[in-house]
Amino acid sequence: MKLLFIGDIVGEPGRKAIKKLVPQLVKKYTIECVIANAENAAGGSGITPSIAEELKNCGIHVLTSGDHIWKRKEVIEILDGGEGVLRPLNYPKENPGSGSTIIELSSGVKIGVINLLGRVFMQAVECPFRASREEVVKIKKITPNIFVDIHAEATSEKIALGWYLDGLVTGIMGTHTHVQTADEKILPKGTAYITDAGMTGPFDSVIGRKKEQILSRFVTQRPTRFEMAEDDIWLNGVIIDFDEKQGKANSIERIQKKYS
Repeated sequence: MKLLFIGDIVGEPGRKAIKKLVPQLVKKYTIECVIANAENAAGGSGITPSIAEELKNCGIHVLTSGDHIWKRKEVIEILDGGEGVLRPLNYPKENPGSGSTIIELSSGVKIGVINLLGRVFMQAVECPFRASREEVVKIKKITPNIFVDIHAEATSEKIALGWYLDGLVTGIMGTHTHVQTADEKILPKGTAYITDAGMTGPFDSVIGRKKEQILSRFVTQRPTRFEMAEDDIWLNGVIIDFDEKQGKANSIERIQKKYS
């Protein structure tokens, strides 16, 4: 069966792309499960209950996140409400919400999803390596089909996690940098891997923000308000074909689809 993973959805432009393009992709590729990182879906930072509902209504089964998950206080409502919105697993356990979930598709196939946050060049959180291994053991008692979103800055950390979990999970998809990498592969023990799935949003920008404001910040080093860009909108992600009985990946294909 096939699963579509969508890279960081950025603001209203990204949501427009989701609304139009996800149904097209699902139909064209016979997709049975859709996962998307939505931590930037609300104005480029955070997610709200209404936006989560909007995205789920487009056919997304699980929404993952990252370091911006706490930007909107309203998010607490959906993290504790079983709405299929994850916060990173390796935040301290005292936080609301969950870092993993298991969903059952209409076909009866169960899919486990784990959301992790990297530590290199980012805030101090608990170890994503140890946290993921512990969670995989729990999920494997229910399903062999496990997909991991590793939201991290350093490519080395993401690649290391790929080797660490090879053969234990079905797919590992990196997010956070908003730039799709060209290193998609099936690792030796059957895990699909990509360092970054890319961004779903405006590409006439600097990773989603108006380029003039970003340039001003770099050149002057003065604090600058960053606003959403609006033009040249693309959906980035990957499609993973996998054996749902064994939890092993058959193929991984990068997707770049223009919104027009």
